[in-house]
Amino acid sequence: MARILIVEDSEELLMLVADFFRSKGSFEVDAAPDGNSALAFISGKDYDIAILDIMLPGANGFEVCKALRKKSRCPVVFLTALGNESNILKGYETGADDYMVKPFSLKVLYAKCLALLNRTDTELKKEPVLESGDIRLYPLRMEVEVSGRIVDLAPKEYFLLKVLMENKGMVLGRDRLLDLVWGMGFDGSDRVVDNHIKKLRKSLGGSGDAIRTVIGGGYKIS
Repeated sequence: MARILIVEDSEELLMLVADFFRSKGSFEVDAAPDGNSALAFISGKDYDIAILDIMLPGANGFEVCKALRKKSRCPVVFLTALGNESNILKGYETGADDYMVKPFSLKVLYAKCLALLNRTDTELKKEPVLESGDIRLYPLRMEVEVSGRIVDLAPKEYFLLKVLMENKGMVLGRDRLLDLVWGMGFDGSDRVVDNHIKKLRKSLGGSGDAIRTVIGGGYKIS
């Protein structure tokens, strides 16, 4: 059974959508009437898909979407009266997968959610993953999980980790890491590698110990 979060400030519409999805028998539904309630749900649960209004009391729909994105890649559908181009584009830029403008069809909304769930399931089954201990890196999504939680990395930190994980168990010298991550035209000091390794370890928390310093050699992940 898929878990869905529905966030809508109109009590009547919230109950209408929630009851429709519950009636299908394939969804466990959490319904939130405002953005802050939605954030509380997100902090304690993981969701397979979410339907979000944009104009909400408390945190708005964009902020709720960002909170979801920090945890997972669960599909997000914005359901809103804000149908102008700028809001639609902002929705996609924030991480939305689809957008429906009110008024809408419950049947079409349900069909969209099923299609997104099926697509996500297919992508996850096909997606390659790099693993080292409890660190998982998803190259297609450019995401990193540590113990099942999404970790935000700066671009250079991400690519450093990716290169190390692609060469797991191998020692990569600073010059080699500079070529692979910064490019062969980089003319700065190789100490930039040390600084970014330090930041990467910090971002990974306790799992950062997997990145080992090899004296006189460089770095490796094991």
